[in-house]
Amino acid sequence: MRRTEKEIGNRAEIDSIIRRSQVCRLGLCDQGSPYVVPLCFGYDGQALYFHCAREGRKLDILRQNDRVCFEFDIVEGMVEEDQGCDWGIRYQSVIGFGRASVVVNAEDKAQALALIMAQYSERTYSFPPDAVSRTAVVKIEIKSLTGKQAKRQN
Repeated sequence: MRRTEKEIGNRAEIDSIIRRSQVCRLGLCDQGSPYVVPLCFGYDGQALYFHCAREGRKLDILRQNDRVCFEFDIVEGMVEEDQGCDWGIRYQSVIGFGRASVVVNAEDKAQALALIMAQYSERTYSFPPDAVSRTAVVKIEIKSLTGKQAKRQN
């Protein structure tokens, strides 16, 4: 990271950013072209999970290339200044890399769906077996994470 003073090196802080995030932006490579999609997600500290239809562009791409990049951010506000070039933004972000695979086992899929719901609600949910079978769940094994923040304008 070029601006080392902005780096977040503490894994607990990185985990906190992920847990407070509402959206995961997933970056894929579609035959040499980038493809980014915002997703609802679940996180267990080691892997990310998302759900989708059993067929579609994301899964088509992942079948060809399972390597992914993902991003989370928390925007805390703008820093306004007299000069346009002096403006900034207070934020925290996480970028990571990993490998994606489709979860096949019904029990594992239901656990992943529960993790996704836990990201957005404190309630506990159950999932009807027919709904689980109609849903694709993707697991991203996290290989690396980097955190960055700008708390004030430099």
